[in-house]
Amino acid sequence: MIEPMKIWTINRPDETIVNTFIEELSIPSIHAKILVSRGFTDVEEAKSFLYMEENCLHDPFLLFDMEKAVERIQQAIETGERITIYGDYDADGVTSVTVLTTALEQLGANVNFAIPNRFEHGYGPNIELFTKLHEEGTSLIITVDNGISGLEAVAYAKSVGMGVIVTDHHEIGDELPVADAIIHPRHPEGSYPFGELAGVGVAFKLAFALLGEVPEELYEIAAIGTVADLVPLKGENRFIVKEGIRRMRTSRRPAIQALVKVSGTEQYALSEESLGFMIGPRLNAPGRLGSADPAVYLLKTEDSLEAMTIAEQLDTLNKERQALVTNIVEEAEQVMSDMYGDMLPYVIVIAGEGWNPGVVGIVASRLTEKYYRPSIVLSIDNDTGIAKGSGRSIAGFDLFKELSKTADLLPHFGGHEMAAGMSLPVENVEVFRDRLNNQGKISLTDEMLTPKLQIDVPLEIGEIDVDVLEAMELLRPFGISFEKPVFLIENLSASSVRKIGAAKNHLKLELSDGIDTLDVIGFGNGDIADEMSPAITLSVTGDLQVNEWNGRKKPQMLLSDIQSKDRQLFDLRGIREPNRWISIIPEKNNVFVAFQKTSIAYFQPVLGNKQIHHFGQDELSGTDNVVILDMPPGTEQMKELIEKTNPKRVYAHFYVNESLYFEGIPSREQFGWYYSFLKKRGSFDLRKQVQELSKHRGWKIDTIYFMTKVFSELGFVKIENGLAYVAEDAEKKSLSEAPSYKERERQIKLEQMLVYAPYIELKKWFDEICKETANREEQVWI
Repeated sequence: MIEPMKIWTINRPDETIVNTFIEELSIPSIHAKILVSRGFTDVEEAKSFLYMEENCLHDPFLLFDMEKAVERIQQAIETGERITIYGDYDADGVTSVTVLTTALEQLGANVNFAIPNRFEHGYGPNIELFTKLHEEGTSLIITVDNGISGLEAVAYAKSVGMGVIVTDHHEIGDELPVADAIIHPRHPEGSYPFGELAGVGVAFKLAFALLGEVPEELYEIAAIGTVADLVPLKGENRFIVKEGIRRMRTSRRPAIQALVKVSGTEQYALSEESLGFMIGPRLNAPGRLGSADPAVYLLKTEDSLEAMTIAEQLDTLNKERQALVTNIVEEAEQVMSDMYGDMLPYVIVIAGEGWNPGVVGIVASRLTEKYYRPSIVLSIDNDTGIAKGSGRSIAGFDLFKELSKTADLLPHFGGHEMAAGMSLPVENVEVFRDRLNNQGKISLTDEMLTPKLQIDVPLEIGEIDVDVLEAMELLRPFGISFEKPVFLIENLSASSVRKIGAAKNHLKLELSDGIDTLDVIGFGNGDIADEMSPAITLSVTGDLQVNEWNGRKKPQMLLSDIQSKDRQLFDLRGIREPNRWISIIPEKNNVFVAFQKTSIAYFQPVLGNKQIHHFGQDELSGTDNVVILDMPPGTEQMKELIEKTNPKRVYAHFYVNESLYFEGIPSREQFGWYYSFLKKRGSFDLRKQVQELSKHRGWKIDTIYFMTKVFSELGFVKIENGLAYVAEDAEKKSLSEAPSYKERERQIKLEQMLVYAPYIELKKWFDEICKETANREEQVWI
């Protein structure tokens, strides 16, 4: 058996609706299955989703306060007031600043921008920064991607005579800031049709309203921020991203070309994944380590040389950020080891002095991904006595709700179900850790602490080809609310299993359903090759891609998880020396079994301190791996061994000290000659004359003793004091009636099956044994 790394939940789409979509929409079965698994049941609804047009964008004036905001901004433009766009330091924030400053510049506004420094000012509106802007002559502040919770700073700005327009998309609190206008897609007094816009989406709508038309040249900037901020990719967001990526692939914007180059991406192949994993992190990097301003300068510049220079700086900062994250993750895991040992808590809360607060959220994500526990990582500043941090959660543990229960310890916190930020006095950290862990103990079950894999697109290999995979572009972009599909292919055999890579730590499989084949690549899964026996039946999940090599395109799966319900049999019979196969036996959860006491003496010197269990003498219990050192006496003993140990994997060596298979059973002619010989001699001294007979006939001494024993058991011969002589008036019997003859026949047949049969025959016998054992266990339960 190969246990999956996660609990699989398989949703099988309604085949009737799938077939309807295939016929009515003229799409491949894969596309139809994805749509049905995402909840589409109506053909027209699915068609509208697939073939979105610009008319899906809502009138920006449907946003509450939009008219008021446009009027105030137009007034500022007409009177030459200085307008400052006040942004945030993440990718959504810098793209929001870019979109709105660009639109205002086109309208001739006196506009600049300001972004708080994560370390100096923290998140959102800041009184100190607002004071500076006022002193520099700003009379109108427009916040983008922040501001909805900046009550004090907005009130301050108004008190010194500045106008404030808030544009935001974050959660709205009990009280709204006293601003001239608040543009928010979920404004409590509004009724905007789509409430899931990113910060840059709100800025895009304001630009749309100011310009009187869709700012088409800004789609690509809005797409980056929308993807990076992980908002649902449906409705207006989906169209913004889809259109933005389409334009980006041929964009002449220096920033796009430079970011594509430094990230090693192909511009023509840009996708939502490129934005999320390549471009977004580089725009995020400067704000995580210092000032986010260079990201805006890059997005706005029209000079290719300047764009390349800044892009390279951002690339360097991103590498610094990656190194920083790696170092803190290593330190965090050491802290975890020292604090928790081998016993993972329900909720991980760790703190470190001097950890960069700009990356602790990424570190928390890494810990949650690895250990599948809610994780909070805090950066301690001993100068201020404050610990600042971020948390990430798992399904079933509402992080914001649980933090609210510890509000007496947290002067500041915010977030949502799956992610949050917080700050607290250092002296509260230990109590905070204990209370949160106790809350986790109450609400988290063992099942909730096991990673889940939601599988929604079961396939046959025959449904997959290069044209179909390339046509997946119709379904993109994938993301929140329209997640990238997890494909499942079941009941496959492996025609090829290889470890690849310099360190042999990756896995390459060629899988077959008996008709078609598919290559599967598992990065970091090389060890699974050691768990796979021949003729195993597998099910695999993952992402389907087109692999292109030397101009040849071929479908392949990037492995997410793998499982087999087969009890596996590994064939060690042809490797006589144990030191040649001992290394492939898993080090943990294994049991070595011998049926013969002589086998224990033979193997113990090689196995060292590993215990060899003597079957029938030593107690046996459940384990993952059973190594059978010698040949079992029979089928019943094998059944008993499987029943007692219930292993996932069996390693069969089946050592035989003295094989009878090739020696066989003496022929009837040999028995006849020997009987005549004894009859003529009258008596035969086995102790003195057997060696001479052995040389004369060319028989083994053991063969002579065996025939003598058979004759004795049948009453044909009597043996007294080592002398064998023919019995008078012996009853006529068949040789096969003798117990020793029967035993030799049985032993040879057993050797033929267990030691010398081809693997496929041995596996068939083994599977039958396992099936009978399972049936017997089932009957016991009944």
